[in-house]
Amino acid sequence: MSLQKSGPPPIVYILLFLVLAAGGYWWFFKREVSAPIATLTEGSESGSEGSSSPAPNIPPPASVPTGTNVRLEGSTSMVTLNANLKAGFEAQFPSTSVTTRAQGSSQGIEALLSAQADVAASSRPLTPDEEDLGLVAVPVALDRIAIVVGIENIGSQTLRQDQVVDIFQGKITNWSEIGGSNSPIRVINRPPESGTHQAFKEIVLGGGEFGTGPTITTLDRDATTPMLQKLGKDGIGYATASQVMNQTTVRVVAIDGVTPAAESYPFSRQLYYVYREPLSPVAAAFLGYVLSPEGQQQMFASP
Repeated sequence: MSLQKSGPPPIVYILLFLVLAAGGYWWFFKREVSAPIATLTEGSESGSEGSSSPAPNIPPPASVPTGTNVRLEGSTSMVTLNANLKAGFEAQFPSTSVTTRAQGSSQGIEALLSAQADVAASSRPLTPDEEDLGLVAVPVALDRIAIVVGIENIGSQTLRQDQVVDIFQGKITNWSEIGGSNSPIRVINRPPESGTHQAFKEIVLGGGEFGTGPTITTLDRDATTPMLQKLGKDGIGYATASQVMNQTTVRVVAIDGVTPAAESYPFSRQLYYVYREPLSPVAAAFLGYVLSPEGQQQMFASP
């Protein structure tokens, strides 16, 4: 007598295989994938006061007229981000151009108000007065402010948040007070019109003021490279993390034991693109691209 095999008939296994194969195809090729960048639509995570409305609903442009030129001006901290989006926008919409300038957040906003720019890049929120003039800030990304020293700096490898505050307010003036050599600390500060300067005051100094005196030097213009060049062995400054993390001439100081690469890093801020109401077609095209999945992917693309 022959034994009858137990278990489901072969057709069951065939159907199961087809279902799993279809599911795998959908997972790897058809599902929507979120952009792997630190974008924000809520200001509550930015750590700073000011405009924090969700990003407006600006749809991605299906096409952009030939010859369109987007004038983008503002924050020096957003140079890399601007360059990436310029490249992506011009590639997706041939025969268009994006002209970028970086002279500081406040200058970008002034250019927008005087119709010299279509979009302003800002590393600080808008003031109530600026909002009253019809400006709208679109939060686009979360950035981190890095504390930097020269590569041969004589100070400690890490600082506490309160030590950073005391250094930039002129209360700690010698590296020996924080575990370094007996040498005066030179603070290299950005000018007040810098968005990074304003963000530092809110995020790091808790709304307080920078110190004054012989240990603190304020630059005449907002530019990262000259600041880094002035650090030497005894200087300390600050910059957007993306500008300095891969520099070989400076060292990023850990804060409370963590660097800007860590999610728990305390000195974070929100970055914005600003437009003036009513929204112009040129600004709508660029911002629609920025907020699209393609723009979000391009924003922090590797060079």
